[in-house]
Amino acid sequence: MKKNQIKKKVYVGLAADIMHEGHINILRIASNLGEVTVGLLTDQAISSYKKLPHLSYNQRKVVIKNLKFVKNVIPQTTLDYRPNLKIIKPNFVVHGDDWKSGIQKITRNQVIKTLKQWGGKLIEPKYTKSISSSQIKEKIYKVGTTPDVRRLKLKRLIDAKKILRFLESHSALTGIIIEKLKVVKKNKFLEFDGMWSSSLTDSALRGKPDNQSVDYSVRINGLSETLDATTKPIIFDGDNGGRIEHIPFLIKTLDRLGVSAIILEDKIGLKKNSLFKNQKGTKQDTIKNFSKKIIKACDSKISEDFFVIARIESFILNKNIEDALKRANAYSKAGADAILIHSKENTPKQIFDFSKKFKNSKYFKPLVAVPSTYSNTSEKELVKHGFKIVIYANHLLRAAYPSMKTVAKEILINGKTSMIEKKISSINEIINLIK
Repeated sequence: MKKNQIKKKVYVGLAADIMHEGHINILRIASNLGEVTVGLLTDQAISSYKKLPHLSYNQRKVVIKNLKFVKNVIPQTTLDYRPNLKIIKPNFVVHGDDWKSGIQKITRNQVIKTLKQWGGKLIEPKYTKSISSSQIKEKIYKVGTTPDVRRLKLKRLIDAKKILRFLESHSALTGIIIEKLKVVKKNKFLEFDGMWSSSLTDSALRGKPDNQSVDYSVRINGLSETLDATTKPIIFDGDNGGRIEHIPFLIKTLDRLGVSAIILEDKIGLKKNSLFKNQKGTKQDTIKNFSKKIIKACDSKISEDFFVIARIESFILNKNIEDALKRANAYSKAGADAILIHSKENTPKQIFDFSKKFKNSKYFKPLVAVPSTYSNTSEKELVKHGFKIVIYANHLLRAAYPSMKTVAKEILINGKTSMIEKKISSINEIINLIK
């Protein structure tokens, strides 16, 4: 190449969560074509078509920008290449041929059409078989995760996604289901982002009422089994946290284990489940006292990545929206990282009225919804009204109970199991799930 000859521009879009020989091969080929700009996909872009990357954007950027094949690194904020391509107008885009089918097929077609506008060309080296970031991450999953990595995921997910889905987990097995389940719907990647450790389901599983009869030490021992078998974030249902003097021990234990958040509710006295119609005798803590609990919880956490979420019970106790808003502002000022506004109405009107007003507050924090009674409310509606986390709080246990009861009844009536074998999982499926 002559000294004054302008180098051709080459664009490579990469997630580059875990660098491997396939990435290096792509970048080597690209560098032979000209000056390489890597469009490094952000956490948000990656989460739109597969799991949140193991490494953050900044961690991945440090690696990529220090590779000899790479001239520039810029963020690619969506799976769509077109915004960056229209700015750079590269002569070539280089990508492995593995995106000719699957969820990225549409993206590939968009790239080809866009490049034609200025005579650019798509170069597709043969995909490096037997290695991928997904395969490496599967191996990492089998090894497990660290408390620090797991805990931080909640904060990263909040930044990366419009809404986070948490599903109730009452055992290591349900945790594995949540961990592994993924669905592609209308070219969108769907998964649960983490697990909800529910005091209701922990109590029911042990044949006890949901009134804190099962103490924290028993619940945490059970939670340890889920922590061993999974890597996704966990939000812990802390009820009212107990006495303020005991909160530091609970917070430090959860934080040390790698739990991402605790939710504390502002009721006092013997717990009564919020979904009971009769809340007679149930009392709400004063704003001053509960704010002290929030402060104590925040001061007790070891890591800044651990979230303290305040749960407001004003609507459960038939108080007005002004009371709920007053509490939300006070709890936010006290240090709460998010606000769960609870309701037992069969429509979301209460919580949407609340969110509309709270969004205008200078103390606004991300909102959490638990749509157990207003189950017809879509995630799109929740996003529109400012909610960042949705917790499906008891559905796996509720699904398991009728199924187990039906199977037990059929075995009892028939004196054998052949009639239900096709209705239940094979033992091989269970063995392969947890091997």
